Amino acid sequence: MPRETGQKVVATNRKARHDYSIEDTYEAGIVLTGTEVKSLREGRASLVDGYAFLDGGELWLDAVHIPEYTEGTWNNHAPRRKRKLLLHKQEIVKISHRTSQGGYTLVPLQIYFSNGRAKVEIAVAKGKREYDKRQALRERQDKREADRAMASRKNLGD
Repeated sequence: MPRETGQKVVATNRKARHDYSIEDTYEAGIVLTGTEVKSLREGRASLVDGYAFLDGGELWLDAVHIPEYTEGTWNNHAPRRKRKLLLHKQEIVKISHRTSQGGYTLVPLQIYFSNGRAKVEIAVAKGKREYDKRQALRERQDKREADRAMASRKNLGD
């Protein structure tokens, strides 16, 4: 069987980009058990309540739901367990300095397979206020309306 190449996205956290302003993103490996990998390969995971945190110089991912593998036996995994993230030491130090500042948190953006290995994209993010969210929505709507107007104007000119 040939080795897997490319990138296959398993789960994305679309709400994170709405609720947080993303500062930096990092790609981290995840320490998983066999049944977790099989469940991810089926495309089953949820990042809705997930978050990452630092503990003793290590980065951990918590509250990410990877459902039990349907074909698994008695040694199946717990769906919401703490999972260790794999990053270089200097990246962890950079993240710890950033999150020690007030208002910053670590949010998982997506889980994917890159060349056959499970990865998670985490972001150092700052929470948005309610008015920031409304303003971002309004800007997106205005841009969409402007693009529509330009397209209809272009079609009339042809």
